[in-house]
Amino acid sequence: MSEVFNISLESLNFFAIMPMLIAVAGAIIILVVDLCIKDSNKQLYTILTLLFLILDLGYIVFLNFDFSLAFFDLILIDGLSLLGQVILLTAAILFIPLTLNHNKFHEFEYPEYYALFLFLCAGFQFMMSSDHLIVILLGLEVASLVLYTLIAMHNRKTAFEAAIKYFTMGALSAGCFAYGAMLLYAATGYLDLSSIVAVLQENDYEPFYLVLAGVSFFIVALGFKCSLVPFHTWTPDVYEGSNAFLAGFMSIAPKIAALIVSIRIFSSFVDYVFWVHSVFYILIIVTITLPNLIALTQKDVKRMLAYSSISHAGFAFSAILIGDDMAYSALFLYWILFLFTNLGIFGMLWISRSKGQIWDTQYDHTYEKFSGLIKLSPLAAVIMGLLMLALAGIPPFSLFWGKIYLIGAAISNDYLLLAIVMAINSAIAAYYYLKLIVYMFLKQPIIQDGSIYLQNATLPLKIIVGIAVFCVCVSMFFVDKILFVVSGLLVI
Repeated sequence: MSEVFNISLESLNFFAIMPMLIAVAGAIIILVVDLCIKDSNKQLYTILTLLFLILDLGYIVFLNFDFSLAFFDLILIDGLSLLGQVILLTAAILFIPLTLNHNKFHEFEYPEYYALFLFLCAGFQFMMSSDHLIVILLGLEVASLVLYTLIAMHNRKTAFEAAIKYFTMGALSAGCFAYGAMLLYAATGYLDLSSIVAVLQENDYEPFYLVLAGVSFFIVALGFKCSLVPFHTWTPDVYEGSNAFLAGFMSIAPKIAALIVSIRIFSSFVDYVFWVHSVFYILIIVTITLPNLIALTQKDVKRMLAYSSISHAGFAFSAILIGDDMAYSALFLYWILFLFTNLGIFGMLWISRSKGQIWDTQYDHTYEKFSGLIKLSPLAAVIMGLLMLALAGIPPFSLFWGKIYLIGAAISNDYLLLAIVMAINSAIAAYYYLKLIVYMFLKQPIIQDGSIYLQNATLPLKIIVGIAVFCVCVSMFFVDKILFVVSGLLVI
């Protein structure tokens, strides 16, 4: 006789996947609303998207979760998951109002754009909220497929090129992740990371060749997603081809998801498999240094920010190499501060974006575009100057505190060479950030009409940029509180 299995909702802990379901339900409701209401205004879809994102974030922040496995042990609720989701949803809530601009960029007219954006958030949430390799892969692929589509919807030659490059690299990344999962399954017979690590530690990481190959594939896969050198080549072209709203969001959301997955996977191997430690050390030093040097030669501000974001990813990834609670707390502090700084600078680029190629036939935001901005639009010049100082890590602005805590964690754990590399590269980065300030404050204007720099400056965009600048300037008063909350949630 066949045995009947009764599964109770209580044992599934169905509430653990409610944040993802809220995002998915929101995407479906937006599509249904579009079917029912013809010729609706795009502001309706932006408001609906904001509503569901706020509900999603509120559910996570105000509901007390027990740190445990749920839903057939496929969903893992822990401090990493909650912190990652809060950063992701905060970024989504702050970036999505940038679609409420004056210029009629056609992709924002489609309800599918907003539905896909919510599916994107749900994919990243699944990716961060599991230690099961299949669920992580599914979340990764859902989010990646949506990103390819959102980039291509910009409907420019550079956007199509960016989407194809991202798709090609993303497919390679997904394949490497799948192969890594397969090899570790062959070595241990498990697909959840806790069981994999337990079996490998019991067997002293044998068979070594399977562990070696599996972890190598994971390094390649997550190296692509985190833009680590030498897997970074897609990043500048994708940033250039995307609109400033999406490029800014991509600088935050995919990388925090990949960083959390990297912590889950690599934190168990860095200390026990010597070659992983050595490879990580080399990767991080090269990732921090090489993009900084390339950024010095860029002519476009958005491409410069793309290379600088690669270097910032190297800074954040160093926490996994260091591997203690202080380093992980510094990582999340760094990325929270990076979120608001990038929100501000990409918001300003979006405000100054025009549909015509006025300054250059290839680039939207050349350095020359901002020549003499202090005379044409003093407030815009001051705001962008503050944000550049923050990205450069000049005290007392936001990223200074993130960098100083990461460097402190490195010194405390005897990574003196890494700390020196971080300090030197912070000085190098200051050059190309200050270069834009020189153009804005010390050069003569190329045009005389300053209103062109503010043609997208709707009230929602002004509010978002104002929030970013406020957080950048007063972050010193909240650093200890952020670290207190983060360290309280982290259970590594």
